[in-house]
Amino acid sequence: MTTAKAVFTLFLMLSLGALCASAQQSLPAISLPSRGVTVNVVVDTKSGQPVTGLRQQDFTIFDNKTPRPITSFKVMSPAQEPVRVILFIDAVNVPYQMLAYVRDGTERYLKSNEGTLSLPTTVAVLTDSGAQIDRSFTTDGNALNDELKSQHIALREINRSSEWGGEERMEICLTAFRQLLTFASTLSGRKIILWISPGWPLISGPQIYLTAKQEDQIFDTLVSISSQMQQSNAVLYNINPVGVGESLERTDYFQAFLYGVAKPSQAQIGNLGLQVLAVHSGGLALESNSDVTGNIQRCVADAKSWYEITFDPLPSDKPNQYHQIEIKLDQPGMIAHSRDSYYADPQVIEPQR
Repeated sequence: MTTAKAVFTLFLMLSLGALCASAQQSLPAISLPSRGVTVNVVVDTKSGQPVTGLRQQDFTIFDNKTPRPITSFKVMSPAQEPVRVILFIDAVNVPYQMLAYVRDGTERYLKSNEGTLSLPTTVAVLTDSGAQIDRSFTTDGNALNDELKSQHIALREINRSSEWGGEERMEICLTAFRQLLTFASTLSGRKIILWISPGWPLISGPQIYLTAKQEDQIFDTLVSISSQMQQSNAVLYNINPVGVGESLERTDYFQAFLYGVAKPSQAQIGNLGLQVLAVHSGGLALESNSDVTGNIQRCVADAKSWYEITFDPLPSDKPNQYHQIEIKLDQPGMIAHSRDSYYADPQVIEPQR
């Protein structure tokens, strides 16, 4: 490994170590409740239209490829459980020349329907100095738009195309995401995080070599983030404003890290990518359409109806045991998406300093 790559990797691993330690403080070790594992399932047609009216017998749940009994089934909507939307504009990774386009698309959404939003919403902005999160929620889109206009987004110091900017941006993004999840855990009901960004640096590839200790740190970070999302009842969506203008190589690269990470030796930094975390949480990675307004509306539509399903999990014989969740529908032409995995009895080990 070159000296530059060695320093680069060391810097990132120190950041991951700090994230693990912080996550351990905010996320106590938990065991699976006796009632089982609960997942929120959104069902769409292939064209993206929500499907309602399904029954329990339409679903089969697999835990590590083994069918499991469903112990509870509910048809849900915001009338049964509160839903809050967090619109998160990533000014660290959005190309600076596109920020006006992103803000314009967000404004059109906030001002649609005469400024009346269907769900309580707040707006947050990520800059080089960190996340600015408005902790109040409202359905007044005009007021939120005024708040967004008051946010000052200066010219960034960290260059998206700079190799040496990659690890700094990764640290800023992971720290901000942890802050969002900590905030979400204080709120009741479901939380829908719409992260508007082309994604943060994946920092994985042929010239990135990890030691066993570094793999352990990444694995612990994955366990803590996955478990914190499960506890806070949050789902992540990635809206890429670059859309079709993004290079095919960059657009598809995250898919190489969508596999489940069952042990530290399988862990790569790319497993912590924004798009990867979104897909695993049950959200979407919207990469091929730059319509910010339409994509926000598409994501919010997912929060208007869903199925809350609890199943009896397979027994686990060790902490941090990875379980893959698969949901199959008896009805053809439909797509179910929900969180696709969990770690049984998650235990996060504080890194040695």
